[in-house]
Amino acid sequence: MSDKAPPMLPWPEDDFSAYGPVEEQALGKIQQYVGRVMHRNWSLIPHVTHNDEVDITDFELRRKAWNAENPEQKRTLLPALMKASVDLLKQFPQFNCSFSADGTKLYQKQYYHIGFAVDIPGGLLVPVVRDCDSKSMDDITADIVSLSEKARGKGLAMQEMSGGCFTLSSLGHIGGTSFSPIINAPEVAILGITRTQQRYLPDADGNPVLRQMLPLSLSYDHRVINGADAARFLKALGEWLAEFQFS
Repeated sequence: MSDKAPPMLPWPEDDFSAYGPVEEQALGKIQQYVGRVMHRNWSLIPHVTHNDEVDITDFELRRKAWNAENPEQKRTLLPALMKASVDLLKQFPQFNCSFSADGTKLYQKQYYHIGFAVDIPGGLLVPVVRDCDSKSMDDITADIVSLSEKARGKGLAMQEMSGGCFTLSSLGHIGGTSFSPIINAPEVAILGITRTQQRYLPDADGNPVLRQMLPLSLSYDHRVINGADAARFLKALGEWLAEFQFS
């Protein structure tokens, strides 16, 4: 018996008009490219997704208080998560690696460029905010706004989507409780963020207290990262947010 897997079956061809009215639409270039990238990443990377939720009640209280006192410097979650990502990549360096194209070498990065997914009509783009370790929250916020506008206006250069270490993909403005984001190769992990949920949890005395919980979905390359790493990563992220002070 051969130890080779049988070749993949071809995509089924069908005349859909035989079943009812249809409208043929050509895929745009961006959508075709993104589709090929996603297919490659999903096919070649052994994905595992770890789902958890972290308590951001105190973080949100501090954030809203800051915004009330500093209306010209309002803070949002995404820039804070970028700053958190830097500290976590330093604490868990296996998340800041990339394989060589032939898979024989692993590169440990000493820089901290964080990507973020931007939903556009023609697909999905991932701009990269560079050097997040040396930038202030205001600088990171400005970069997010500028790169998002470029992405939606078709002015985003390929160089501005290259060199990422770790990617954030947020659906919090839409909804959901979890999802399995596809890793943005050659990175080895991606963090999915969904909308916060209010939930009653017991306090130290066992009394129910309403808390604000943030669902997180961490997809990782199982060749580099194991399940315990992922669990510790999200636990540390929750601790970082609980202690973070706005400035």
